[in-house]
Amino acid sequence: MGPAELVQAAAMARRFYLEGKSKIQIAEEFGVSRFKVARVLETALERDLVRIEIRVPAELDAERSDALRARYGLRHAVVVESPADAEADTPDPENLGEVAADLLGELVTEGDVLGLAWGRSTIHMAAALHRLPPCTVVQLTGVYDAGTAERGSVEAVRRAAAVSGGEAHPIYAPMLLPDTATADALRGQTGIARAFEYFDKVTVACVSIGSWEAGISTVYDMLTDEERAHYESLGAAAEMSAHLFDAEGRRIGRDLGERCITVEADRLRRIPEVVAIAGGRRKAEAIGAVLRSGLVTSLVTDTAAADYLLGITPAAHPALDRADPDGP
Repeated sequence: MGPAELVQAAAMARRFYLEGKSKIQIAEEFGVSRFKVARVLETALERDLVRIEIRVPAELDAERSDALRARYGLRHAVVVESPADAEADTPDPENLGEVAADLLGELVTEGDVLGLAWGRSTIHMAAALHRLPPCTVVQLTGVYDAGTAERGSVEAVRRAAAVSGGEAHPIYAPMLLPDTATADALRGQTGIARAFEYFDKVTVACVSIGSWEAGISTVYDMLTDEERAHYESLGAAAEMSAHLFDAEGRRIGRDLGERCITVEADRLRRIPEVVAIAGGRRKAEAIGAVLRSGLVTSLVTDTAAADYLLGITPAAHPALDRADPDGP
């Protein structure tokens, strides 16, 4: 390109990329056809006269995020860079909660009902919330330890409601009970029953995922050695909101759910948006199992888990199909 062509190409590029003018408008201004404008703009890119940069915050991996969303048929997938100083087996870096808080700020609209399940990730997320439209917030599971309720999921519900200015419906009860009769009795108590009434109204839910091992699944930690061995023999690979899944995403050990104060899996499947927050290589297989369950529509994870998920065969159905692996 000669000097005159370079100057003209630069002018057209400025009109198109910086001033937002259409190719037709540029053609009229310069007295050429819109096809000529298109060729000049294309040449400007080829000759490096114009450089296009797509920038996202350094901690977000846009390429992995888009690849993960497409591969699993998710509505949203956000992949966060694993901390450089994190050990390889560290689950759920705390920055996942911060990113998930920003994502909820985008997803939740005024009048929604936001459901929060127990999990360290959801607690970190609630602590990081700084904007949320007016909405009702309901707790979807009991607490890990009734003695720590004020510092755990109950506080997360209260925090989210305070940020949004909406109502809070916490559950002051343990997640796991000794038997079904005790769980049934608690479900009938006024405060807990009121929270359960909101389950069918939840429009956006936030859940955590645990792999079936000590320190990574709170449910695993609450069970006896005999119970753990029993569910492991059934093929337990993942846990979410006290529901157990095998590696293919099929629910197992349903008797456990009957002893738990938690949202039922069928109700979770009907919630329009279910965001899972989980990361780390130790949780990667569990995340893959839950993605096969059809219960999750969006995922916030890190590069360590994303690399594993991108290297395995995804579920037969896209996540947004909400297909039950146990169904026909």
